[in-house]
Amino acid sequence: MATYNKRGFKAPKPKEEKEPAFDTTVEEINVNESESTTAEVFNALDETANKTEEFVIKNQKSILGVIGVLAVLTLGYILYNKFVATPKEEDAFKEMFQAQTYFQQAVDGAGKQDSLYNLALKGGEGKLGFEGIINEYSGTNAANLAEYYAGMSYLNLKNFNKAIEHLEKFSTKDQVLAALAIGAKGDAMSELNKQDDAIKLYVEAANLDDNDFITPRFLFKAANLAIAANKKDEALGYLKTIKEKYENSQEGYNIDALIATLEQ
Repeated sequence: MATYNKRGFKAPKPKEEKEPAFDTTVEEINVNESESTTAEVFNALDETANKTEEFVIKNQKSILGVIGVLAVLTLGYILYNKFVATPKEEDAFKEMFQAQTYFQQAVDGAGKQDSLYNLALKGGEGKLGFEGIINEYSGTNAANLAEYYAGMSYLNLKNFNKAIEHLEKFSTKDQVLAALAIGAKGDAMSELNKQDDAIKLYVEAANLDDNDFITPRFLFKAANLAIAANKKDEALGYLKTIKEKYENSQEGYNIDALIATLEQ
C-alpha cells in the first residue's frame, strides 16, 4: 500500500533525552599548611639542615682538625707497616734461622740434645736464640713463633714450668700447630703430676682438629693417664673412640686387646 504524506502534516520531533544533572560546582579546598603533616616534616628538615649548616660553620676548624688527625694516623699506619713493621719482621725471621737449625738438629738427634736445645734458646754463632727473638722483636710473628719453639725446647730440657709459660703465650690460627702446643702443655702438666689438668689438655688438643694424626694421639695419652688414675670408664671411652673412628692410626693398633683388658 502506498503511503502519502498529508499536506500540512509534520512529523513530531523526537523527544530529547535529558542528560542527568550533575553538580558542576567545584568546591574549592583550601589546604592549611600548618595542618599538613608533610609540610611539618619538610619544615623540620629545613630547620635541621639550617642548624647543621650553622654547626659546621661554627666548628669548621675543629672538624677539619679531626679529619686531618685521622688522615695522619692512617698515613702513619701505612708507613709504619711498609718501612718499620715489615722490615722488622723480615729481620726477625732471618735472625731466628740459626736457632731453628739448632732445634731441628736436637729433634733429629744430630748431636747432644741438651746442648742443642740450650743453643736454640740462648743463641750461637752471633745469632739470637728464641729468647732473644722474643725480647728483641716483641710483637712480631717471629717472636710469637719463638714462644712455641722456646716452650718445646724447655719441655725437652725438663723445665716444665718454663715450657708452660712460653706455650701459653703462643697463639696461632693453624689448628694442627695449636693442637700440638696444647698437647705439649698437657705433657708438662703430666710431668708435674697434675694429671687431671693434663687429661683436660689432651682432650682439648684431640678435639681441636679432627684428623687421623692429632686426635688419636692425644686421646691415647688421655686414656693412659686415666688408667693410671684408676678411671677405667673414662679411659675406655677414649679408647673406644679411637677404635670406632681411628682404628687405622698408629694408636689403633692392638686397641682391641687394651679395651678387653680394661673390660675384664
